[in-house]
Amino acid sequence: MVRAAALILSLLCAPIGPETVDLGNSTSVDLTTFDCRDINRSTIIQRVCYSASERTLLVAVRASYLHYCGVPMETYDTLMIAPSMGVFLNRVLRIAGADGRYTCRTS
Repeated sequence: MVRAAALILSLLCAPIGPETVDLGNSTSVDLTTFDCRDINRSTIIQRVCYSASERTLLVAVRASYLHYCGVPMETYDTLMIAPSMGVFLNRVLRIAGADGRYTCRTS
């Protein structure tokens, strides 16, 4: 019992730093400005993070993050209420965005 209390106390006292996401290409994104939501109604999407100020969308698909830039708030809202988030992701973000519309450019 004492060990469990000590563990809980140490977790509560641990410093909380900003959460970051590794994009797998030696790039990490700080999620401070993102609104992140865990998804439990999709078989392929586990988490969605969106930054309205940066118009950036991160989608966790099978344990890796997909990164989309220039995504309007309306597109994010539609993803979140889509009957099938996976179908929306494939049709709108991946296929329709394949022309580079949502490509994140590096400077």
